[in-house]
Amino acid sequence: MAIIYLDNAASTWPKPPGVKERMAEVIEDFAANPGRGGHTLAMKASKTVFRTRVQLSRLFGIQNPNNLFFYLNATQALNQAIKGFLKPGDHVISSSVEHNSVRRPIEYMRRVHQVEATFVEPRGDHLFHVDDFAKAIQPNTRLLVVSHASNLTGVILPIAELGKLAKEKGITFLVDASQSAGVLPIHVEEMNIGMLAFPGHKGLYGPQGTGGLYVHSDIDLEPLLHGGTGSQSEAIEQPTTRPDRYESGTLNTVGLAGLLAGVEFVLEKGVENIRQHEWELAKQTITGLQQIPGVEVYGPGIETERVAVIAFNIGQVDASEVSFILDQQYGIATRSGYHCTPLGHHTAGTEQRGAVRASFGMFNTEKDVEALMNAVREIASAFS
Repeated sequence: MAIIYLDNAASTWPKPPGVKERMAEVIEDFAANPGRGGHTLAMKASKTVFRTRVQLSRLFGIQNPNNLFFYLNATQALNQAIKGFLKPGDHVISSSVEHNSVRRPIEYMRRVHQVEATFVEPRGDHLFHVDDFAKAIQPNTRLLVVSHASNLTGVILPIAELGKLAKEKGITFLVDASQSAGVLPIHVEEMNIGMLAFPGHKGLYGPQGTGGLYVHSDIDLEPLLHGGTGSQSEAIEQPTTRPDRYESGTLNTVGLAGLLAGVEFVLEKGVENIRQHEWELAKQTITGLQQIPGVEVYGPGIETERVAVIAFNIGQVDASEVSFILDQQYGIATRSGYHCTPLGHHTAGTEQRGAVRASFGMFNTEKDVEALMNAVREIASAFS
């Protein structure tokens, strides 16, 4: 049975052919340490890493590629941003649909460093309004951190408007682009984004174990990791030069070569084209699910544009059971449970049961949606 993969919000699959080829090239031809030597192979590795920085900077509107630092995933990047920026007594504003990669670092800073936090909720239309974030600002507010799009309901937050608000109030703006990098247009300068965290293995079509953090040149973070950087080795303190200051240890050159191929795939296809393709599949899915008796779909309807992440439940059937049946009987891969976002489930009213989540990528088709609709229809009928 061929697998219909609908778990792209966790990791995109399949990957563009160039990803595997680039990774294999590094392993076979120049798997040396980047930035740790002047010999030919080390220089080839360094050039691969730098090319990845350049292409990501092109995608995100970053002026200086050296302000982009590589990590294993968005979670590491967000931990560096949040823990490296906030100080005791600071106040941070976030949203009520955040992933645990935002929520847990904030809770750690609340518990250990007496940081204050406010989580803004959406209104009855499922959408977030800038006025509500403005009302949450306090004299000690230093950071505004939000997901660009929810990994549960697909709702898109007004990043450009929030960036403008943050700039007007002198607040640093951190965006978690885990569900939007490669899918929604992002320009850090035009959107007044001070820090941007992103994974490489989702909408950028790179391999797992890749991700990064952009930090504006005016923002200084306390590094979470200290160690070898290949530069200023004689100094006992962490170097001040970027990106070395925030990249201790050997980088995942093989993975970054794959990420480079993924980013070039996104640039070639065009973010707007990818967005339109996924949105058409999302609209088809939402419309189809809403027509099946007993199925409840969460988040805004098709009248409101969102990312191609659709959460739903079938009557009182356990979400894990539905996902298991979809996998074992129909060959459809979805995700069930709480999706690492208890805040989001509380907001959606599903904190007691979780939900099934279907999420689409560039390689999905209308036939995949039709197969999902047929399967859900049969499951709903069997449990009615």
